[in-house]
Amino acid sequence: MHTIGITGNIGCGKSTILCLLASLGARVIDADKLAHYVMRRGTPVWDAVVAEFGQDIVGADGEINRPALGRIVFGDPPALRRLEAIV
Repeated sequence: MHTIGITGNIGCGKSTILCLLASLGARVIDADKLAHYVMRRGTPVWDAVVAEFGQDIVGADGEINRPALGRIVFGDPPALRRLEAIV
């Protein structure tokens, strides 16, 4: 069995490659999906992310509004590192 890691910036095609590999029978672990899972409302990660970045990132449904959080962290490398350390 081989292990392949797919990394890269947002929008570079990681999900496309994962889908292709999965269609060929590969087992896929999607780190983005895992991050979404651990950041859901009611988790310690949700609490820490909201404490760090403020209530403005919480949507009407009580979940973290990922586009709002992205606007904060993708233009601010230190903020992105803080988010990554929390998650």
